[in-house]
Amino acid sequence: MANLDSGLKEMMAIDGAVGASIVDYGSGMSLGSLTTSKALDLTLAAAGNTEVVRAKMRTIDQLGLNDSIEDILITLGSQYHIIRPLASRKGQGLFIYMVLDRGRSNLAMARHRLRGIEETLEV
Repeated sequence: MANLDSGLKEMMAIDGAVGASIVDYGSGMSLGSLTTSKALDLTLAAAGNTEVVRAKMRTIDQLGLNDSIEDILITLGSQYHIIRPLASRKGQGLFIYMVLDRGRSNLAMARHRLRGIEETLEV
């Protein structure tokens, strides 16, 4: 089982990784983060993406869908942003936020690796 620090390091080992964070969407606070870019403010991103997660969960509830979010993908011109709520009981209320350089990453492989990291993550 990977703890928070080793899980973040595994995320940053994904090709094209620019930043990774584990976020509490109840408070919008990051429990931990790593980045290779001084321009990427993961504290601000955690708070902003908390609103994205809350809005989507609210919409799913209002639609009466009996389903959950696997991940949310935001595609920018030069980056991919992946938001992945943790599915484990211990991860309830948390999500992974990952930023990838679009030119250096393989989106399908990154999603696959994140799924594997999530399964072993102990928070």
